[in-house]
Amino acid sequence: MSQMEQERPSTVGQLREQGYVTRGIKQEIRDNLVHRLRSGDDAFPGIVGFGESVLPQLESALLAGHDLVLLGERGQGKTRLMRTLVSLLDEWSPEVAGCEIHDDPEHPVCVRCRALAAELGDDLPISWRHRDDRYTEKLATPDTSVGDLIGDVDPVKVAQGRTLGDPETIHYGLVPRTNRGVFGLNELPDLAERIQVALFNVLEERDIQVRGYSLRLPLDVLLIATANPEDYTNRGRIITPLKDRFGAEIRTHYLTELPDEVTLLRQEARLVAEVGDHLLEVLARLTRGLRESSSVDQRSGVSARFTIAAAEGVAASALRRAARTGEDQAVARVCDLPLVLPALLGKIEFEMGEEGRERAVLEHLLKVAVATTFRERLGGLDLSGFTNLFGEGDVVETGELVPADQLLSQLGTVPGLSKVLDRLGYTDAELTSDPPSVGQAAAAAEFVLEGLHLTRRIDKATVDGRTVYGG
Repeated sequence: MSQMEQERPSTVGQLREQGYVTRGIKQEIRDNLVHRLRSGDDAFPGIVGFGESVLPQLESALLAGHDLVLLGERGQGKTRLMRTLVSLLDEWSPEVAGCEIHDDPEHPVCVRCRALAAELGDDLPISWRHRDDRYTEKLATPDTSVGDLIGDVDPVKVAQGRTLGDPETIHYGLVPRTNRGVFGLNELPDLAERIQVALFNVLEERDIQVRGYSLRLPLDVLLIATANPEDYTNRGRIITPLKDRFGAEIRTHYLTELPDEVTLLRQEARLVAEVGDHLLEVLARLTRGLRESSSVDQRSGVSARFTIAAAEGVAASALRRAARTGEDQAVARVCDLPLVLPALLGKIEFEMGEEGRERAVLEHLLKVAVATTFRERLGGLDLSGFTNLFGEGDVVETGELVPADQLLSQLGTVPGLSKVLDRLGYTDAELTSDPPSVGQAAAAAEFVLEGLHLTRRIDKATVDGRTVYGG
């Protein structure tokens, strides 16, 4: 296609001269996927943690040419995975110019394009469609109609003088307009059962029926749907005959490896301040703790959007502190973590017996996550330089509006802080010319203080939004 992209034929005759070969959408995806697999390129860019579980099944389904359903709890990346399939299409694809359903120039199927092809022959005009325009997505809602998906009679065309028996009086729905492309249907069980029936012929016989018209339109569509497990949603179901027409049902899952969670946060969260990896690990562990907690309704799941929103909230808290105190650099600290919890309660469904204890559950799991990350990151490190500061009853005061330089001035020169910075990734032996900033040093020091408190090596008290360590 590279030569075609440069010269861009404008008629069918020119297209044939350049050796164009018609391929169905599923064959096109199959060829491009095989090419990526052989070359070692990432077939699904941006997808994290599915390499050994979901992606092999998805690759097999696509190579087999199957329409498929992605089944999983909320926030498992089903929609993101569905949208990545666009990258497996050719960058540019020819179509009959002006066709509502993007007919293949070599094999037009609608009445208008067949008539034009018979009349113009090699002079049939063509246009080029980018792969981003070949993906259509629809959120299935109870009020979705057959006309939305398949089509309906267009009264305007009838008023223009066409008869009701004329197929050109039809206004095509989203599925026919995605001809030679990928159609994504989100939350399929929410689609009314009588509307699901309208997809039978699309998936099996590849034709459509509109108000008494029986049009033999061999639609070339890859149909992908997403769904939550039926035992949770209770809003509807995928009717059995439609389930049978999908070639594959692929189950997604939440990420199982902590590094994958951190990678996902770095990729998806829009952070307005610097957030260290150790804090992202805390948030990832908090999310995993919620997914394992008996206090949380596990049928609903805990979405990845919870962790992303938490990371963005922590960064926003750091930016707020920098703006209020005049700091040059906004760097997140441990004190920013509890501030985001109240805003996140709406993203979790707790068990009935936990009414009134929701925030306490979150706060407990957050402490567990901080303590675990502290042990994993700084375990075995000599932190006596910090504990010795409190040997004579001294205290260190911090909080959400305490600037970094004020926190560090209370600590003074602490033996071992440089090693802590190394462990937390704030320094690099090969980049000695780029020392840690004041904000990074304060973030590392406060993380140590909180970890020492949670492991019962120093005391802590919170008064009027200020946190006092020691004493």
